[in-house]
Amino acid sequence: MGKYTLLKKSHKVRRGRFETVHGTIQTPVFMNVGTLAAIKGAVSSMDLKEIGCQVELSNTYHLHLRPGDQVVKKLGGLHKFMNWDRPILTDSGGFQVFSLSHIRKIQEEGVYFNSHIDGRKIFMGPEESMQIQSNLGSTIAMAFDECIPNPSPRDYVVKSVERTTRWLQRCKVEMDRLNSLDHTVNKNQMLFGINQGGVYEDIRIEHAKTISKMNLDGYAIGGLAVGETHEEMYRIIDAVVPHLPQEKPIYLMGVGLPSNILEAVDRGVDFFDCVLPARNGRHGHVFTKHGKINLMNAKYELDDSPIDEGCQCPTCKHYSRAYIRHLFKAKEMLAMRLCVLHNLYFYNKLMEDIRNAIDGDYFKEFKEEKLANWNGKA
Repeated sequence: MGKYTLLKKSHKVRRGRFETVHGTIQTPVFMNVGTLAAIKGAVSSMDLKEIGCQVELSNTYHLHLRPGDQVVKKLGGLHKFMNWDRPILTDSGGFQVFSLSHIRKIQEEGVYFNSHIDGRKIFMGPEESMQIQSNLGSTIAMAFDECIPNPSPRDYVVKSVERTTRWLQRCKVEMDRLNSLDHTVNKNQMLFGINQGGVYEDIRIEHAKTISKMNLDGYAIGGLAVGETHEEMYRIIDAVVPHLPQEKPIYLMGVGLPSNILEAVDRGVDFFDCVLPARNGRHGHVFTKHGKINLMNAKYELDDSPIDEGCQCPTCKHYSRAYIRHLFKAKEMLAMRLCVLHNLYFYNKLMEDIRNAIDGDYFKEFKEEKLANWNGKA
C-alpha cells in the first residue's frame, strides 16, 4: 500500500508525497503517457529521466493486444520490459470502452470488444483488467469503469455509475487475490478507484461518498475532458474533491492543458496525465512561457532562437526553431522527437515550479502570472 503524506495545504491546494514500492512521487505530478510502453515520438525511458519524469503511464488495453500481457510478465513485468525503475500507472481499459464505442457491447459481466488491430473478439471485465494489470506489474492499477460520454441522459448515467461501483468492488477483491499469489510480478500493486457521474453534481457527490468508504490507495475523477466545457469541468472538480478522502491522492484523468492543470491544482488535485503535450509536439505545436506556438509557421524559417528562451530541456539547449521547422518540412523524425522532449520537459518543469510555489506560499501569484503570460494560448 502506498503512503500519501500531505506536506502542505493552502485553501484547497495540496502539496504531497506519495511513497510507492518503485520510489517516492512528489505531488502535484504530471504523468508522461507511454501508451504502448513507449512515448510516441522516439523518446526513451532514459530521456524521461533526463526531462524530469516521475511517473510513466501505460495502457492496459493496448498492451493486452500487443505484445500481450503474458509476454510482458514472462519478461519480468513492465518495469523490466521498458527499462524504467520509477513508478508506472496503468489505466484499466475503461477509457477504450468509451473511445471504441462502435466496436463494443457493455454488459454486467464486462465489455465485449473487437480488437481495433485485427478484429478478433475480446472480453474484458473487472477481473480481466486486474489480471492484465497484475501481469504488467505496474505500481498503480486503475479500476475498470465505464467512461460516460457527455452529455448523457441522467437515467443512463445513474445506471452506469451503479455498475461502475459494482465493478470497483470486484476489482478490489480480485486485486487482493492477485497480490497474495506467489508468482505475482508486483505484490504491492495499488488500486485507484474512479469517480464517474457525467456533469451531474449530485450523482458525482453520491458516487464519491460511496467509493470513499472502500479504503482504496487513491481516487481518480474520470469522465471529464470528453466534450464538456472547461467551466463544467471545474464545476465538477469543485463539487467532487471535498467528498474524496483527503489523506489519499486525487487524480484528474486525461487533463490537460497547462491552464487546466493550474486550475485543477487550485481545486485540490494531485495527479494528472494527458497525451496532449506529446501529440502536439509531433505536429510542431510547442509550449513556451508565452503560450503555444506552431513551428510550421513561415515566420520561424530564419528564427535561430530556441523554442523557449531560458528553457533547460535538451532541445532548447542545442537547436533552433528554424532547424526544427526544417526537420518537419523535410519529414525527418528527429523533428517529432525534439518537440516531444521539449513539451514533456515543459510539463514536468511546470509541475516542479507548482510544487515550489506551494512550498514557498506564492502559488496564487504564480498561477495568475502564468495564466496572464499564456493568455489563453496554453
